[in-house]
Amino acid sequence: MSLFVNYFYMNTESPKTASHLHEAMHRPQSKLASLLFAAVFVGGLIYLFLQLNQDISGVDNLSTTAIIMLIAALLIALGFEFVNGFHDTANAVATVIYTHSLPPSVAVVWSGVFNFLGVLFSSGMVAFGIIALLPVELILNVSSENGFAMVFALLCAAILWNLGTWFFGLPASSSHTLIGSILGVGIANAVIHGRPAITGVDWAQVQKIGLALLISPLIGFGLAALLLLLAKRVFRRHQELFDEPQGNKPPPKLVRGLLILTCTGVSFAHGSNDGQKGMGLIMLILVGVLPVVYGLNQSVTPQEVARFAALSQSTVQVVQQHHQSVTPLQGNSEQILIDYVRTRELNPQVLPALAAEVGIVGNKLAAAGDYRRLNSDAVSDLRNQMYLTSESIKQLLKSPEIKTQTALVTALRDYQKAIDNSTKFIPVWVKVVVALALGLGTMVGWRRIVITVGEKIGKSHLTYAQGASAEMVAMTTIGIADVFGLPVSTTHVLSSGVAGTMAANKSGIQKQTLINLLLAWVSTLPAAMLLSGVLYWLFSQLF
Repeated sequence: MSLFVNYFYMNTESPKTASHLHEAMHRPQSKLASLLFAAVFVGGLIYLFLQLNQDISGVDNLSTTAIIMLIAALLIALGFEFVNGFHDTANAVATVIYTHSLPPSVAVVWSGVFNFLGVLFSSGMVAFGIIALLPVELILNVSSENGFAMVFALLCAAILWNLGTWFFGLPASSSHTLIGSILGVGIANAVIHGRPAITGVDWAQVQKIGLALLISPLIGFGLAALLLLLAKRVFRRHQELFDEPQGNKPPPKLVRGLLILTCTGVSFAHGSNDGQKGMGLIMLILVGVLPVVYGLNQSVTPQEVARFAALSQSTVQVVQQHHQSVTPLQGNSEQILIDYVRTRELNPQVLPALAAEVGIVGNKLAAAGDYRRLNSDAVSDLRNQMYLTSESIKQLLKSPEIKTQTALVTALRDYQKAIDNSTKFIPVWVKVVVALALGLGTMVGWRRIVITVGEKIGKSHLTYAQGASAEMVAMTTIGIADVFGLPVSTTHVLSSGVAGTMAANKSGIQKQTLINLLLAWVSTLPAAMLLSGVLYWLFSQLF
């Protein structure tokens, strides 16, 4: 590690001219770097296809069409993460490049590596939080033509908008884009099936995620400004920290180390947060095409399945105790719960329907004994019932009528955890290929966004203290959001952080850039919704 750090230091002791950075920013990639990139890229594809072949080999009656659709959907999902890499991660390296802490070539590789590691060590909470935005009926029927139309539409819309904003050098949010695409698909699905548009998505989940996306840039702006002002008081004798870098001179070693550390943290946090979005969509694809392999967690032991079955029966008894005065179940329990999840309207039939579904799940678990003994149709049915039950429980736990009933709440939470253990899992190979896509994407096309963040937000050159303040706030904010399973925008947090430091330093903010950033922020959601909605309608006609 010490040799690597020394390499950083030696690499920046170069000509002290303002044009040196511009030259380095536009220097063509070396042949060696291109060969390494190509080798890792090809190696990643080979790894992906070997894993798929291994999983497919044990599946009977898998059509060629299904295999083609699976590969196409996976490549598009990985394409989204690749674009996300060079679109969003560029924000993480802008400050270390423009403070001369790291050369551009070293910075992007360093960031790519830690994006890779961030994905590998991610929790998966954000992945399943994104999926929860989709209409429940589309998730339950993800293996159908509408399911494929949904996946293709939202991914293609997200890629198109990200590429468009990247082309114009606008640091738009991939999180905003993907969420907008999901909303567009949900609303279009509701309209196509003759329902009100408002019923197309889980608005409670949208509100939760939307609030995080709205507040995080404000936090970035305010905290970065405050942190810079605090630094000016604490380090008032070190004026060089608050002046523009002279030529290509790197900052003092302590400040430089801090800038590299925060760049590392932002890169890791970005990988951990944004990488999960791709993982969630890939799992949706895999469950739809290969439910027998990916529908249920194959690592769950027969003993755990038996305990799950017993827990189902005890949960049924607890739920039944709380609706004894209610009229017995009337109608289809599955449809009652689907309507409840969609409308969030608690009626007297919901608890009896839930008890019925939990009982069915328990009986199927007891009969199976081991997930590996189930065929594809049985896995799909069981997973769908588990998912519907889990989503119903999630809604019930938010209900004021239920919150006061301690025994019921405890039983429902325990049962939801058991369901999540069987359904919310991500295979190691999925994390690896997403990590590779995001990490490699970091090393491609980063210049446009870096130039915008480094040169076009403020009217003056980014100072060492400004870069450190913006990066520290971004790293902390994204890391906290990841802990709570909230998909926040690296772009918005860091860009607003840089703008906050410019305001606090009275350096001035470039009006046109600010307008462009605001336009991108405001337009991303409706544009992505429109794109995905149109594409969903088009793909639903083709499929």
